[in-house]
Amino acid sequence: MAQNIQSPETLLEKPQESKLIKQMRAIKNKIMVMSGKGGVGKSTVAANLAARLADRGYKVGLLDADIHGPSIPKMFGIEDERPNVGEDGIIPIPVTENLSIMSIALLVEDKDSPIIWRGPAKMAAIKQFLEEVAWGKLDYLFIDLPPGTGDEPLSIAQLIEKLDGAVVVTTPQDVALLSVRKSLTFAHMLEVPVIGIVENMGAMRCPHCDEKIDIYGMGGVEKAAADFDVDVIGELPIDPEIADIEDQGRVHLEGDRDLEWFREFSKVVDSVENFKK
Repeated sequence: MAQNIQSPETLLEKPQESKLIKQMRAIKNKIMVMSGKGGVGKSTVAANLAARLADRGYKVGLLDADIHGPSIPKMFGIEDERPNVGEDGIIPIPVTENLSIMSIALLVEDKDSPIIWRGPAKMAAIKQFLEEVAWGKLDYLFIDLPPGTGDEPLSIAQLIEKLDGAVVVTTPQDVALLSVRKSLTFAHMLEVPVIGIVENMGAMRCPHCDEKIDIYGMGGVEKAAADFDVDVIGELPIDPEIADIEDQGRVHLEGDRDLEWFREFSKVVDSVENFKK
């Protein structure tokens, strides 16, 4: 009986690339937005980074990887949308001509139902978001991670062949700064370049005298940045109007408003846009 012998050409063929690798190689910049603890405005930074770079003409995707507390669809007013499935996979929800979004919140019918999943289920969901969503060719894919250094950040780091950068968000509080140092160490351990730290909820303007008030203190973010040799790329003030914009689902529509917050945030966008150029 003749043996099935492979030809030399067959032996030299490269193994077929996985769909996940092909998907990620079509994306120029894959950037994590992370924080050491919750409540520091990480999703606000991720949402506005995606929206403002889309405003500048880049093709942008935004993946809400917070399985248990997804908030991105609410910020863009698409929480009632449901993605369709096309030939290339799940079609992310288009928000503008240049921006599309995917989140577990877009797949759950009851908004009040909690996602009660262990680590392996969360990793499988994140893999599907990266592999089965038809992101297409993008200039940027921003990944809004849940706080901390647990399953979701590890899953992203393991699944994506090469992460191009991380933006770390914190507030001036000492408690937040203790956690942000862990996030910076986490990024360095995974060899993910840190684009910089964004200090959110800094000084606020008194509505009566216009004086700046440092509600959460000051100075700690600069020390953490110096200790880890990274830059502070933005110092964002507290502004109730930003919360209103998010609650109304208008993040992608309000970026040209003449607010101090947006003027400061443009520095964050510049830093991300110019990173590695």
